[in-house]
Amino acid sequence: MSGTDPATREERRRQRARIRHRHRRLIGIVGGAVVVLVLAFVLWYELESHAIGSEGPRVVVQVSSGESVSAVAGQLAAHHVIGSSLAFRIYDLVHGSPTIDPGVYLLHQNQSFSQVHAILGAGPNIFTVTVLRGLTLEEVSTRVDDLPGHGGSSFTRVADSGVVHSVFSPPGSNNLEGMLGTGTYLVYPGENDTTILTDMVKRFDAQATAAGLSTSSAAALGLTPYQVIIAASIVEKEGYIFENMPDVARVIYNRLATNTPLQMNSTVLYSLGQDGGTVTAKDLALQTPYNTYLNVGLTPTPICIPSPQALSAAVHPPPGSWLYFVLVNKNGTEAFADTYAEQLANEALAKARGVG
Repeated sequence: MSGTDPATREERRRQRARIRHRHRRLIGIVGGAVVVLVLAFVLWYELESHAIGSEGPRVVVQVSSGESVSAVAGQLAAHHVIGSSLAFRIYDLVHGSPTIDPGVYLLHQNQSFSQVHAILGAGPNIFTVTVLRGLTLEEVSTRVDDLPGHGGSSFTRVADSGVVHSVFSPPGSNNLEGMLGTGTYLVYPGENDTTILTDMVKRFDAQATAAGLSTSSAAALGLTPYQVIIAASIVEKEGYIFENMPDVARVIYNRLATNTPLQMNSTVLYSLGQDGGTVTAKDLALQTPYNTYLNVGLTPTPICIPSPQALSAAVHPPPGSWLYFVLVNKNGTEAFADTYAEQLANEALAKARGVG
């Protein structure tokens, strides 16, 4: 009878048992590794999604129109609002992506994903207000009052209260006309009108100082710093374009030096609450300290916010004997004259060009 030797069969049985044991060990090892990896992933995800520790410094994030959630997540990670954009995208898959409107958002470093979702889903929480050259305090007030959380002319009341002053404000004056810095301001959640006004006045002070305005530079012109600001505001309105402004400043100073009325239409329009337009004979007869046809000297206050260029022109006027100027080109170019006869010739040129 043929067959396998019992010893051989036993050895084969043992070999199969060893193989099964190795397989079970391998499966156990692989399974254990998978469990470890899953636990590590869960731990990593939980640590990323639930920020450990307190919030860090504030971060401003700009979301552009059409920007994807993935791109926004990249911004958030780059600014350390979140630790991982990958984890944030996984969170989005589980909890759904918020609809993110374009705009500016205030967040903080080291925030949880749920906090970030809530902020982004609520819409922009930082708003902007832009102060343009040539605007009046009233026009800026309207822009601030249009911001969410502001209104009721509260900005005007704060500006009139005297709680904020420019370093160039004359003693005893609470009038901030013309002394707000140009440019765009970010208005953060909870910021009040006093904070916004303070930022605007501080920027103006910096712009005026950078333009060279000081007690000594004004004294060299025979003026106070506040009077130079008044002159700069008239330069802003009368000069139109930056190239004209230095020569307009010289005309103003020459007229002041000769005790000649400035005869600037912009000052009359300011008293009427108008920005531009035709000045009528009735307007020119208006009894107001801002009517520089009837009164000699500068207006009592600035008539608008001067740009840094207008401030620089008023601080550093070029030499010249001009007493007149008129717009002679549709591109904004003005012609300057020493005599009235030259002025009449320039007016005729302007009329021939269709700008008179």
